[in-house]
Amino acid sequence: MSGSLITGIQDHAWAGGKEPMKASYGKLMMWFFLVSDAFTFSGLLIVYGALRFSNPYWPDPDRVFNAFPGMGHADLPLMFVSLMTFILIMSSVTMVLAVEAGSRMDRSAVEKWLLWTILGGAIFLGCQAWEWTHLIEDGTTIFGNLWGPAAEDGSRTPGPVNFGQLFFFITGFHGTHVLSGVVLNILIYNRVKNGEMDRTGHYEMVEKVGLYWHFVDLVWVFVFTFFYLV
Repeated sequence: MSGSLITGIQDHAWAGGKEPMKASYGKLMMWFFLVSDAFTFSGLLIVYGALRFSNPYWPDPDRVFNAFPGMGHADLPLMFVSLMTFILIMSSVTMVLAVEAGSRMDRSAVEKWLLWTILGGAIFLGCQAWEWTHLIEDGTTIFGNLWGPAAEDGSRTPGPVNFGQLFFFITGFHGTHVLSGVVLNILIYNRVKNGEMDRTGHYEMVEKVGLYWHFVDLVWVFVFTFFYLV
C-alpha cells in the first residue's frame, strides 16, 4: 500500500468531521457534559425526594415561599418564585431566537437576543439572591415550620433540617450554573460583536452555549417542582 494511500486513510479515519450523528466535535462534547451534569442533578433531587417522602414533618412551600419584594408581610404563596421561573423561561426563548439568527448569519439580531438572554439570567440571579437573603434573615420561616406536633408534656420534636440544607445546596448549585451561563453568553456576545463569528463563517458557538442554557432552564423546572410544588 502506497504511503499516500495510507495517509489518506488515516486522514479520513481521524479527521472527525460531522460524525457521529452529523454532530461536530464541540457539540458532541457539550452533549457529553450535559448528560453527566444531568446525572448529578438527578442524584441530588432523588436524595431530596427520598428524604421528603420518608419524613412526616416537612415545611409547607406555601408558608415558606410566600414573600415578595416590596410587599411587606403580604402572604403571596409562590408568586415570587413563579416570576423567577417566568424570567428564566423567557431567557430560553431569547436564546432560541439568538441561535436562529445565527443560522441566518444575522449578526445584529444575534447580538440583540444574546443581550436579552444575559439580562434575563442576571435578573434571575438577582431574584435568587433576594430570596436567599430573605430566608436567611427570617430563619424562623424556613426552619420554624420544621417542628412536629407538640407532645403531652408540651415539648416538640424537631423536624428535618435537611430541607434548608438541601434547598440552599441544590438551588445554589443551579445558580452557579446560571452564573456560568451568563458569563459564557457575555464572552460569546463579545466575540459576535467583534465579528469573530463572521470571520469563521458560522455561529456554532452560539448554538453550543444555547444547549447549555436550555439545559439550565430545564433543570430549574425540576428544582421548582421538587422544592416549591411538592
